[in-house]
Amino acid sequence: MPEAVTGSRSMNSTTFTHFSRGSAPAWNRWISAAVRAFGAWPRAGTTKAFGSHSPTGCGTAITAASATNSLPSRDRSSSSGGALYIRNLPQDAHLPPTPRDGFPSRRKSTFISERTLLGLSGLLGEPVGFLTEKNGQVVHDIVPVKEGATTQTNQGSAVFLNFHNDIVHDRTGYYDIANPDFLVLICLRADRAQAATTYYADARDICRMVGPDANRVLRSPLFRMNAPGSYIRDVAGDEDVLSDPAPMIKGPVGFPEISSAANGVHALSPVAETALALLQTACRAVAHEFRLRPGHALLINNRKGLHARSRFIGHYDGQDRWLQRTYVRRSQWQIRYRAVPGTRRIH
Repeated sequence: MPEAVTGSRSMNSTTFTHFSRGSAPAWNRWISAAVRAFGAWPRAGTTKAFGSHSPTGCGTAITAASATNSLPSRDRSSSSGGALYIRNLPQDAHLPPTPRDGFPSRRKSTFISERTLLGLSGLLGEPVGFLTEKNGQVVHDIVPVKEGATTQTNQGSAVFLNFHNDIVHDRTGYYDIANPDFLVLICLRADRAQAATTYYADARDICRMVGPDANRVLRSPLFRMNAPGSYIRDVAGDEDVLSDPAPMIKGPVGFPEISSAANGVHALSPVAETALALLQTACRAVAHEFRLRPGHALLINNRKGLHARSRFIGHYDGQDRWLQRTYVRRSQWQIRYRAVPGTRRIH
């Protein structure tokens, strides 16, 4: 995997919907409408495309007026884009040093970022905490950890974090069932060089690029996903835990759902290995990039595309990159078998 994604497009070009806060009264009305409509197909005359060349047709900028007047009445659509970028969110006035262990800072005395993160998340669905990820915390602190610098986890920094969606180990043998429908990321502090980049590759663009033959293979149960690196580290004693054979792409041709594990995908035949290589190449070719800054948030549909992160330098001195994240599900009904009695957590 290269250290930079060649051919990627900047966040100012295409494939996402972008909002920037205006006046405070308007903001309270239209950000709620905008996030609720995340994934809505725009009506003619209400949006202005950032890039008309967007292959997925979902790169739009929506003004406060159009969001307020139009978005609340729209239903979610399968044909919409999978990422929403928001600038100029409220920030904590005083930020303590970035935690070095991947857990919440005991020195953070205000909770503006957490409230903003949970507010955005609640507009998409229900934030969920898995006991096998960050000990069941609902708000995840995403920071470089020295001991995990070279791992394919959110503790990493010294290596490229492979294109993936966030999967969850599940006793059914399939890791794309209980996983979140959305991820919400909010930036508290950027890395010192402001080099860290998040990439997003839409499944529709990937499918177009790999071609029909590879699509047929990727839709076959010829792949085994490795469990998340955090599960391997904290639960499985550093031993790989592979899923049952499963396809990487499923669903209607026009509205594909995609799955890939950052911690490794095992192809079960030579033709599957070839298709997997084509998928990885396609991700790098069609990816769009986001450089999160303080007060910025990125909302990702965890089923419509794959995301990745560039490497960056961790200094472990209290001034490193600091994001917070939530996992969001539209409903927990389908994963009620994972409920932990007496708690609001999921196993």
